Amino acid sequence: MVEIQIKYGKSKIPYEIDKKNLWEIVEAKNEPKGIEKSINAKNEIKRAIQNPINSPELSKMIKKNSKVVITQDDHTRGTPGNIILPPILDLLNSCGVPDENITIIFACGTHRAVKSEEQKNLVGEEVLERITCISHNCDALDLVELGTTSRGNKVEINAIAASADLIIGTGKCEYHYYAGFSGGRKTILPGISGRNTINRNHAFLIDDKAITGNLIGNPVHEDMVETAKMTKLSFIVNIVQNTQKNIIRAFAGDFIAAHLEGTKLYDSLYRIKVKGMADIVLVGAGYPKDIDLYQGYKALDNAQRIVRPGGVIVAALECKEGHGHKVFYEWAKKYRTLDELEKQIKTNFEMGGHKAYYIAKILEKAKIILISEMNPKEVKNLFMLEPAKTIVDAMELAYTWTGREAKVTFMPNGTITLPNL
Repeated sequence: MVEIQIKYGKSKIPYEIDKKNLWEIVEAKNEPKGIEKSINAKNEIKRAIQNPINSPELSKMIKKNSKVVITQDDHTRGTPGNIILPPILDLLNSCGVPDENITIIFACGTHRAVKSEEQKNLVGEEVLERITCISHNCDALDLVELGTTSRGNKVEINAIAASADLIIGTGKCEYHYYAGFSGGRKTILPGISGRNTINRNHAFLIDDKAITGNLIGNPVHEDMVETAKMTKLSFIVNIVQNTQKNIIRAFAGDFIAAHLEGTKLYDSLYRIKVKGMADIVLVGAGYPKDIDLYQGYKALDNAQRIVRPGGVIVAALECKEGHGHKVFYEWAKKYRTLDELEKQIKTNFEMGGHKAYYIAKILEKAKIILISEMNPKEVKNLFMLEPAKTIVDAMELAYTWTGREAKVTFMPNGTITLPNL
């Protein structure tokens, strides 16, 4: 027997699996251990800012008393603003920009507002006391229209960001299942854009090139870039983290060029060659990636790449906050087939509904067993997943469906690693 540790919320669940079944563990075997001490991580942020990619130095872009907006990822991303933000703030102050001229906007997209305790965890108590921090509201009445993209997307963004002299975007580069990668331009769209702008952009996700790890010809990505160009997004600071959430490297400068360099590093580490399709894929994610089913879906998306047709995905996703999105819930309740969901995606897209579509698409290929804190009836009757109380129960059921000789692939970091056949 082999004992494995499955990330679940902020804890880990031990599970013993027979050697004959454990076919492969999909993880980045050669990833850097990262920087253990936060002081070194802050030095890496400083290094990146002082050596911008395809951009003038940030200090040369700032005018005294400028109004500056800094975007910060929300609670669903776990981006360490407490490390990234202080060097930026120090530089702004040294260039004559007082704290009262700086606003940090949590780039929530269509997500809920960031709670006060979450704000403290994300940016640190000192930053929270010094700087005005607000959550973006995609339904705000004072959104500012900037124009229309070549794909017909009318761009509306946060009013405070629209009136700023300079926007500095922060974030991290990792895989995203239809934008290709997070980070860079995503700090604007969906980060601080209006709901209609977000919906129109995300409706492009049915395109064959709108997939994990791809930027070339990806209409979601290209529309995001075009949108960001309409704003005052002048500089970004993006990080790459390892699976222990340590910062490996930071990239700063032009929002296209710096982001691209970050994605290249990330892809070189976490696109993992696998043996082949498995009968069962056991996948975990951990906090905050499994805070709800809406976020946890990303682990399912990566797992479905390597489960054989008719196989089983066993997903340990805590989902402490339930399904996580009103529209996701409503579409799952109203549209019960893949055909119905695809029709809505094409004709009446609403942000959130796409997750119901994606889950239905996976269920055409494989069964999904979910270990979570969600109501089992909701899991089964609404989302059409099979609920299980424990990993042991879930795996026993999976073996019943696939046979005792089933090949099991384990993905400890389901949202981070991209299995590649």
